[in-house]
Amino acid sequence: MHSSETLKEADRLMTICNSCRYCEGLCAVFPAMELRRSFTDGDLNYLANLCHACGACYHDCQFSPPHEFNVNVPRVMAEVRAESYQSYAWPHFARGIFERNGLAIALLTALSIAVFIGGFVGWHDPAVMFGKHTGEGAFYRLMPHNAMAGLFGAISLYVLLALFMGFRAFWKDIGAVPSVTLDSRSLFTALHDVLRLRYLDGGGVGCFNKDENPTDGRRLYHHLTFYGFALCFAATSVATLYHYLLGREAPYPWYDLPVVLGALGGIGLLIGPVGLMKAKFLRNPMMVDKPRLGMDTAFIAMLFLTSLTGLLLLVLRATPAMGTLLALHLGIVFSLFLTMPYGKFVHGLYRAVALVRYAWEFRQFNAPAAADVKPKENIKIAA
Repeated sequence: MHSSETLKEADRLMTICNSCRYCEGLCAVFPAMELRRSFTDGDLNYLANLCHACGACYHDCQFSPPHEFNVNVPRVMAEVRAESYQSYAWPHFARGIFERNGLAIALLTALSIAVFIGGFVGWHDPAVMFGKHTGEGAFYRLMPHNAMAGLFGAISLYVLLALFMGFRAFWKDIGAVPSVTLDSRSLFTALHDVLRLRYLDGGGVGCFNKDENPTDGRRLYHHLTFYGFALCFAATSVATLYHYLLGREAPYPWYDLPVVLGALGGIGLLIGPVGLMKAKFLRNPMMVDKPRLGMDTAFIAMLFLTSLTGLLLLVLRATPAMGTLLALHLGIVFSLFLTMPYGKFVHGLYRAVALVRYAWEFRQFNAPAAADVKPKENIKIAA
């Protein structure tokens, strides 16, 4: 028995696809599907998170709408993914956030934090909030470093814990065996596929978005977003080392490593999210999970606003606008972090986990004689 109508529909589609197998060369979903004769909830969640929503199967399928079989794998897999984010969310009482996590909620949270920081500083000393501050430590005249580090350190620990608990629940539900975590070949294969976005190519021709003409636009924008985020994280990490190991306080000169990394990452996080947002609204509506569109757009918009306010702060940090921009930037970053475990961010984590499982499973069935591979019957396959 499946626990939701969406999972029941996914089971129906996978049963039809398992009989047809026309799309087996398009992505990892269909080869993984073919290893099963029936599907548990965990199997369906695993397959849904393997799906990169390239849309190739929708256009290739002879049973897609308006056929009476109504096989619409991209949309149903998107619906299953969204439900999986909610079902694995931690703590349990926070699962309902997925139903309300639209752009308005994220923006309201960011604005509330920004107003609190700006209002608190402005109330005590307007000259600090609206004054011109330059040189090392200028940012900390608005908010002391220890207060800033304590606030974001605490929220970061909470986010890491929530993400880990979600990961553990997903890993257990998809039936992954403990030895998979120690399988370096599977980990390397999955990492390679993640960094290349291998399965966003529609079987080699590109991603299908608004029509039947595939392009690599979505892959490019995903790369800009992902690597932009990674560069910004690297900038923050280097700045942390500067502060605690070298005793150097932000803001740093334009040519310094944290600024260069952050500026490059910020540019990626401007272009990438805009491209993804454009692709999302141009996408064929038949393949879109419309009820969760707000959750998707919220994460993309918050990444864009984080980058925009960060770059504006970089350009205007030596002007009286610095205090207002810093408060706004901190509010947006806080909101982005707080909603990470309950929004579209987790799709990257679960998709990476699913790819590790798939790489291990693929080797189990295609290289059973290898010395480091266990017998294939150890894999959890529904009878």
